[in-house]
Amino acid sequence: MIQKWFSNSRYSNYSLHSLQKDIISGLVVGIIAIPLGMAFAIASGVKPEYGIYTTIIAGILISLFGGSKFQIGGPTGAFIPILFGIIMTYGYENLLIAGFMAGIILFLMGIFKLGVLIKFIPRSVTIGFTSGIAVIIFVGQIANFLGLTDVKNHEYFLQNLREIFHHIDTINLYSLLTAGICLLTILIMPKWLPNIPSPLIGLVFSTLVATFLYPNDIATIGSTFGTIPSSLPHFDVPAITLDRIQLLIGPAFVIAFLGAIESLLSAVVADGMTNSKHNSNRELMGQGIANMITPMFGGIPATGAIARTATNIKNGATSPLSGIIHGFVVLLVLLLFAPYASKIPLASMAPILMIVAWNMSERRVFFQLLKTRTGDSLVLAITFLLTVFLNLTWAVGIGLILAIIIFTKRMSDIMVTAKVLPNPEHKVDAQIVTESHDCPQISIYNVEGPLFFGAAQTFQQSIMNTINYKPNVLLLRMGKVPFMDMTGESYLSSIIHDFSKNGVVLISGLNTQPKNVLMKSGLYDLIGETHFFEHTGDAINYALSHVNKEKCIGCKHFAFQECSTFSRAHERVKENLFTT
Repeated sequence: MIQKWFSNSRYSNYSLHSLQKDIISGLVVGIIAIPLGMAFAIASGVKPEYGIYTTIIAGILISLFGGSKFQIGGPTGAFIPILFGIIMTYGYENLLIAGFMAGIILFLMGIFKLGVLIKFIPRSVTIGFTSGIAVIIFVGQIANFLGLTDVKNHEYFLQNLREIFHHIDTINLYSLLTAGICLLTILIMPKWLPNIPSPLIGLVFSTLVATFLYPNDIATIGSTFGTIPSSLPHFDVPAITLDRIQLLIGPAFVIAFLGAIESLLSAVVADGMTNSKHNSNRELMGQGIANMITPMFGGIPATGAIARTATNIKNGATSPLSGIIHGFVVLLVLLLFAPYASKIPLASMAPILMIVAWNMSERRVFFQLLKTRTGDSLVLAITFLLTVFLNLTWAVGIGLILAIIIFTKRMSDIMVTAKVLPNPEHKVDAQIVTESHDCPQISIYNVEGPLFFGAAQTFQQSIMNTINYKPNVLLLRMGKVPFMDMTGESYLSSIIHDFSKNGVVLISGLNTQPKNVLMKSGLYDLIGETHFFEHTGDAINYALSHVNKEKCIGCKHFAFQECSTFSRAHERVKENLFTT
């Protein structure tokens, strides 16, 4: 097992030059992760040091045990509204337990190979809740940006918005100046110093300005949360009881679900940037291990961070060692410079989170999907609105249900069942079927599309409503039916039983999956193997050999080429009887 975790494929062709690249990328990402870790923790409603602990421990463990060579793990913006809601409702200690339980869920998801299921979540749902989370983060930082006082934090968006408007007259111009300096620095510095993280420059510069010019006129991390300790907390296992498990199982699933989505999305982004391939199930197991251990050091839930992972790759990372180095860089900074971090103004943290929210908003894709005015637009809008005004649990649940309903409707619309006959070019055609050109004894139907619960009833009604008589032979052309579920089998079985009383049912072109369903249900044997044909032509020949030739006398439909032969044969019989 250990050998599998540390497989050579993750360090193939590793060299001293690769180590140098990993050290540089780990150093850069570690420096970036420090202000982000503190900012995410503060926005989530906990002390800033808990964000640093998470960055160190989860960052190292995710790189050690994850399934991506380049993934950088730690606290992320997507978790902010979720964690804040849990803290407001259950408290910090219960957040640690929920995070630990989420780690177990993530690990089990990896064990049972559920990583591939994440890709089935519609993009409209992920964009909807990601954009909604971005709005919550952005608005949540307005109070710190403006330096508003006596603003109470609430669980719901509208309540927080009301608090901002209610205390808008308490704007602190020093906070506004500090936040403005940090924001402008973040926006301008990439053009001048592209190789140095602009959030770090903005944070340091605005902190120095506030410290030397107006140190007592602005709220800082130290004045709000106390001095940041320059050491890791003691190892402590949360007190987990059955009552707490029952209480927190819902929040734990939400954390695990969001963590799985974001970590695997980040891994996919890394794959695209490096032309590599991550192991999704192993990634979930690594995320699970990290989230089980991090709460024991007071850390909050963590997942793969897309922006930091991209930065890691752009700075030349070659292996998971860069992520491990990034964690130790943050640890070193904590041990040496923690007291200085207490002087950072909250107003300096606000622009960093606002930029994070702006970058994660997926605004271009959001508006592009809205402009399509399709079912996806509806799913996107509802998921977004529910995320902002209610919570992520309801948003994702209702978004997925709505997406499934719309998808089912689309698939049912694809199902086409049409009556057909051979045309002069020997191809079946629905347009040549008319009241005066239709065989009374053989009915042929094209069945196209998945035959599943959403389309099965329409399939049955299409056949029953267009046949006002009982033909001798019913031929179903099913070469374009890629899939059949048991509901589809049930409706097909109803048709088979109905027509088998007076005639015979033939099926041509049956695909492998529908055939397996029919064999498992016993319907295949009921129809009879001799009534299945690979080609429609062979099925038609079989059908013609089973028509009642007496009924062909006087028929003017001439639906098949053989009809004229049948007619002449009967005319000769009548002539012979007359001359005799």
